Amino acid sequence: MALLANKKAIVFGVANDHSIAWAIAQALHDAGAELALTYVGESIERRVRPLAESLGVGLVLPCDVTKDADIESTFSALRERWGRVDVIIHAVAFAARDELKGRFLATSRAGFQLALDVSAYSLIAIARYAEPLMPAGSSIVTLTYFGAEKVLPNYNVMGIAKAALEACVRYLAFDLGPQGIRVNAISAGPIRTLSSAGITGFKAMFHHHAERAPLRRSVLPEEIGSTAVYLCSDMGSAVTGEVVHVDGGYNIVGM
Repeated sequence: MALLANKKAIVFGVANDHSIAWAIAQALHDAGAELALTYVGESIERRVRPLAESLGVGLVLPCDVTKDADIESTFSALRERWGRVDVIIHAVAFAARDELKGRFLATSRAGFQLALDVSAYSLIAIARYAEPLMPAGSSIVTLTYFGAEKVLPNYNVMGIAKAALEACVRYLAFDLGPQGIRVNAISAGPIRTLSSAGITGFKAMFHHHAERAPLRRSVLPEEIGSTAVYLCSDMGSAVTGEVVHVDGGYNIVGM
């Protein structure tokens, strides 16, 4: 039997066919889950709808995660269509391009607030509106990066946002654990995506990772998808509050 047969899953953050969120969506679909996807803005919608159609996904919803009303409407639609939600993938992050270069010291107040709101607080808001629809055995998975743990030049405020996100994972896991809802994060190695293109020096970062990771290669989006399936299935039934590194072992290397 497929690991996620009869599960209802919503994926926040699919931007195009190169995004990690899309790789996760494909993996969930292949594992038997019924999917819903979200988008924000017309340009993203034009990319997401054809992808949804390719998997037979009929539920494609607008959702700006900085707006509580949008999140509430999204879960109202899911309640009406499904009655429950078993899996939530939070693959949403953003920082203004100007904040991802130069000195971290130059981070603006507005840029800090925006990065933390979109990249970290949105997980709290989504979990809050989702909780009434999530039965025991449900799973929430978000995406983080090693820049939350160590300084990476030019990652700047996004590193702070990801650190906050990882702390949110632990606190949400504690809050939701009594209901049998698990919350985890995947710390993915660098992958070429629309988001990574905004980080100054990403190409050098990408190649450095592949050269220094114990596996001596970069990470494939499909490997992130497979880990998400594990965390969302009964195979991960006792795993919560964790940051699972899928980075070829890069995080264990000190020198």
